[in-house]
Amino acid sequence: MTLVIDSSMTLAWYFEDEETAESLPVLNRVAEEGAVVPALWRLEVLNGLQVAVRRGRITAAYRDPRSRICARSRSPSIPRPIARAWSATLRLCERFRLTAYDAAYLELAQRQRLPLATLDRELIRAAQADNVPLVGVPVRE
Repeated sequence: MTLVIDSSMTLAWYFEDEETAESLPVLNRVAEEGAVVPALWRLEVLNGLQVAVRRGRITAAYRDPRSRICARSRSPSIPRPIARAWSATLRLCERFRLTAYDAAYLELAQRQRLPLATLDRELIRAAQADNVPLVGVPVRE
């Protein structure tokens, strides 16, 4: 596995208006080499798709096959988020003012010594501050 991928990067592949030039190579890399995700990743992606249905952005007919693809993804989820939630993840929450969900991605990237693929600005900021390599981050001019 070559990287940790979060739900923001994953969902960008399903919505053309969220796709970036930098996110497309990440998709190809994950398709070829796989990725590592925390256990909550599948639920976060499913929630993002469900919210899009509720808001009329996509239909259930669009959501359903994509959620099945995500459920069958070969990206292994790494156990132990609960055990780590009260230690390293909580410290990252406090230090960077992250949600517990975002801190779980950062903690996993640190623990596995892998780069992080995210489009979440706060998570990008925290990863940069903690010297965690990033992939697929849009270049800001």
